[in-house]
Amino acid sequence: MNPFIQRRRMLGSGLMAALLPAVLRAQDDQTGGDPLGSMQYPSLREQTIGKATAKFSDAVMVKGPAFADDAMNVPLLVDARGLDKVGGGVARIRVAVDRNPVRQVLDFEPLRALPMLAFRIRMEQASPVRAFVQTKDGQWHVGSTWVQAAGGGCTVPGLTRADGSWSKTLGQVQARFFNNVLEGSRRLRVRVMHPMDTGLVAGIPAFYIEELQLLDSTGQAWWKLALHEPVSENPLITFELPPQAVPGLRLIGRDNNGNRIDAEVGA
Repeated sequence: MNPFIQRRRMLGSGLMAALLPAVLRAQDDQTGGDPLGSMQYPSLREQTIGKATAKFSDAVMVKGPAFADDAMNVPLLVDARGLDKVGGGVARIRVAVDRNPVRQVLDFEPLRALPMLAFRIRMEQASPVRAFVQTKDGQWHVGSTWVQAAGGGCTVPGLTRADGSWSKTLGQVQARFFNNVLEGSRRLRVRVMHPMDTGLVAGIPAFYIEELQLLDSTGQAWWKLALHEPVSENPLITFELPPQAVPGLRLIGRDNNGNRIDAEVGA
């Protein structure tokens, strides 16, 4: 055999041998390339955004406690301002939890607000928590964090459900603005009294706020929010709005039983 051809064949065989482990790893990767290595991620992605693809991005920040002392009230912060100049800006943020029995948490359309919010959720066990962020060009970007949790947060009744006080405060709204907290914005913190039952406690059906939105005096929405069962009891949610005061704001919404929420939000 020609020595030149023989050498080429030997080099080709060596290259294939070097590449084969990487190829096999890619074929065996059942996490969809998840940096946290979660086997649940591919099904969570499809449940959350359908057949669309999503790119893991450091521009989407998800922050939570390293260990959640109270699995019924796990604080989270989602900040997608890093995508403000990507694809025309942020269109929506969807939050989901890999290992929760109800995995979808909320769907946020910032509209005139900044693409960030803080809130609390229930977690059934230790799990990755995801924020899927869609920019206005239709592309999806994913940020993740891992939260250790003692467990059981989705399958026990909340405090107001346990003591029966929920019916006396249902639908009440507390709202307050904070100035000069974050440069270039005005912080709005909203609490809506509601038991937010997951439907996973024996004898207690799912009962939760389905949607909230903030409207100005002309009826234009400043943000829209769809909520799911894992949001904590009496949801406390923080938004960042433009710095100027706007009179005539109203918070409206409803729960899955048709109960209406309607309250003035002071400027």
